[in-house]
Amino acid sequence: MLGSWAAPVPARPVGPFAGAGRVPVVVELFISEGCSSCPAADAALRELVRAQAVPGVEVIALGEHVDYWNRLGWKDGFSAPAYTARQRQYATSFGTGSYTPQAVVNGRCELVGSRSADLVATVSKAAKVPQAVVSVAVLGSSAQVRVSSLPAGTAATEVLLAIIESGLASQIGCGENAGLLLHHAAVVQQLLPLGRVGADGSFTASPALTLAAGWKRPNLRVVALVQEIASRRIVGVATTSVVSE
Repeated sequence: MLGSWAAPVPARPVGPFAGAGRVPVVVELFISEGCSSCPAADAALRELVRAQAVPGVEVIALGEHVDYWNRLGWKDGFSAPAYTARQRQYATSFGTGSYTPQAVVNGRCELVGSRSADLVATVSKAAKVPQAVVSVAVLGSSAQVRVSSLPAGTAATEVLLAIIESGLASQIGCGENAGLLLHHAAVVQQLLPLGRVGADGSFTASPALTLAAGWKRPNLRVVALVQEIASRRIVGVATTSVVSE
């Protein structure tokens, strides 16, 4: 655990595409390497993040690989029951079933992830909703997360920390995508609950970062999410690299 801050924490997230006035918007993509419809959605989200072409917005991708396709011929090495459970929480909120590829934008809207034009429009709309002030930094082996100024009317919220890795690809040996080399949008390698935001609308935490040996540190980012517990709406987000920027 590290000591006090060496410098004030920026109010805006620090990211590769962040600029003055850019609003961060999270796109969670629930996919599986065993699903033949998913590569197109992966490609659409990768391009959206690469281009950062939505005016005034920083798109943050969270690729969450579900495990319910694993029994159908190919086991997705990035899949985990936790992401399946998270998708089911969204399904309950939206009144839909779980499917792939499903994109969820700021926890507020869901759509088929391969529909690029609809995705851009949904991201643009989500950016207009007021957000909390969130900051995240990495100092040594710890992340530093701060939350304040929740939007008026926000219900009980929790703070989550995701570790994501970009540049990942898999050669698929069997199943619906047999023979394909699949390139992924940023994959969620870890998703941790940090706690609830206080009654005064503030939160501070310094969780230790545990990085697996196989993860490529230059490709890692941490993402802090502030999410309403009941509605699942994301009301604030920030991201930064694991290495110095």
